[in-house]
Amino acid sequence: MVLNKIAILQSNYIPWKGYFDLINSVDIFVIYDEVQYTKNDWRNRNMFKTKHGKEWITIPVRQISLSQRINETHVAVKNWHMKHWNSILTNYSKAGSFKETKDFVEDLYFAEPFTTNLSEINARFIKKICFYLGITTKIIDSRELNLKGDRNEKLLDACNKLQGNVYLSGPSAKEYLKIELFAENKIDVEWMSYSNYPEYPQLFPPFEHGVSVLDVIMNTGSSAANYIKKHNA
Repeated sequence: MVLNKIAILQSNYIPWKGYFDLINSVDIFVIYDEVQYTKNDWRNRNMFKTKHGKEWITIPVRQISLSQRINETHVAVKNWHMKHWNSILTNYSKAGSFKETKDFVEDLYFAEPFTTNLSEINARFIKKICFYLGITTKIIDSRELNLKGDRNEKLLDACNKLQGNVYLSGPSAKEYLKIELFAENKIDVEWMSYSNYPEYPQLFPPFEHGVSVLDVIMNTGSSAANYIKKHNA
């Protein structure tokens, strides 16, 4: 039987390498932004490595209500991308592959106008970075699937509609995922492990794994794909 592996996750802004490792590990990746936007989370911010340590870089957004969904969230200011690009120049101009990757990263921010929708901004970055890393996984928006049910039932519904027989989940879902529900539908559940990533030449030691994937790209360039995949323990 041919395995069709599915992963479903909220979008993040320029996510860390583990996010792309998960995408690369499945056949179809579903961006699931039909859920509540959570303040001070990864949806609109991430971290860069700087000479002062890890520092947040944030897209300012409007939160009108606590029930607001990620895909209903909009940017609060214009030209946020110019500030972010200037931060990249400040912190990565001396990175080992800065010259090689400068045009690619600059194009992420300036090649085409941005929408104000946070979910669409995140999806744009994710897809373009996947292309750079050679990740060919199909990426879709959960709204294409018209998912029904509670939290677990929607995940199961997505797997069924995509003819998935393996669901790859992040480890935090162990608190709520009803594995028996998937088993009843003949869908195996596998757990993503975010360990055993190799280190790479990184500015400003000591080494930090948990920063934006742009850190990997600008430090290692064409070798970046080698560092988003785990080494076997």
